[in-house]
Amino acid sequence: MKDCLPLRGIVTVLNTPFTAANELDVDALRQHVRKALAAGVAGFLVPAMASEVEKLTPAERELFVDAVLEEANGRATVIGGASAPSGTERVRLARQLVAAGCDGVLVSIPYEDDERYAAAVREVADTAPPFLMLQDWDPRGYGVPVATLVRLFETVETVRAVKVEVVPAGRKYSELLAATGGRLHVSGGWAVMQMIEALDRGVHAFMPTALHAVYVRIYRLHAAGDRKGACQLFEKVLPILAFANQHLDISIHFFKRLLHAQGIYPTPAVRQPILPFDIAHERVARELIARACALEAELGG
Repeated sequence: MKDCLPLRGIVTVLNTPFTAANELDVDALRQHVRKALAAGVAGFLVPAMASEVEKLTPAERELFVDAVLEEANGRATVIGGASAPSGTERVRLARQLVAAGCDGVLVSIPYEDDERYAAAVREVADTAPPFLMLQDWDPRGYGVPVATLVRLFETVETVRAVKVEVVPAGRKYSELLAATGGRLHVSGGWAVMQMIEALDRGVHAFMPTALHAVYVRIYRLHAAGDRKGACQLFEKVLPILAFANQHLDISIHFFKRLLHAQGIYPTPAVRQPILPFDIAHERVARELIARACALEAELGG
């Protein structure tokens, strides 16, 4: 019988830093990893949707992962993102990530029916990652059936974890944990505005972007039994999350600007195509970036 993965805490999804010449800024990426480690994150998920992964070349994806692995150097779990449009590409990426030394591999696979989904999962599992995390991504619905995910956990050795990003996320966290006796590692991602609810329901990890010191402190307060303290800190960051989580592209724009303001990324550059960030966005972002910087400074981040 599988035990639950020991991964607990904040697993941060790193935005990709670009130079003014639109190239991957490896030095800035390394600096960001060091900043996150100092704040106490438990791991990294790279590259993922918030990394503008679909706009990265194969060489950039590989360089991105190698840089994070080198900087983490065993101090945090590194989960490599193997999501891709085709099964062949997912398998190729998974093999590459396993060979690079990732501690685990995450893959998002479109759900059509149980048979095709299970076959696609097993193809990736056959690359023998230390563990396989399934990204249950469905921004408009309930995603992969709970029974399907539980069956794969019970029958495929490397399937150890699910990142839940569905509507509503909360009930699915509880259903997966109850169905597996808490042995399936369950993490939350895009539902960051329901972070307290997620922690109340017993999720093992949360996968947000940036704000490392804030998220780590919220997680630790809640884990230590200080739910009131966790809620008070969470309420301070809620206006930031309400703005950034309007859309993935708005989130990327915002957090790139925050990282630039914090001196971690030399530019806030994003790659096209992406939704525009207009004058109103810029005005609100400046106010919220000031709030975020003050809050992290207060926490020593």
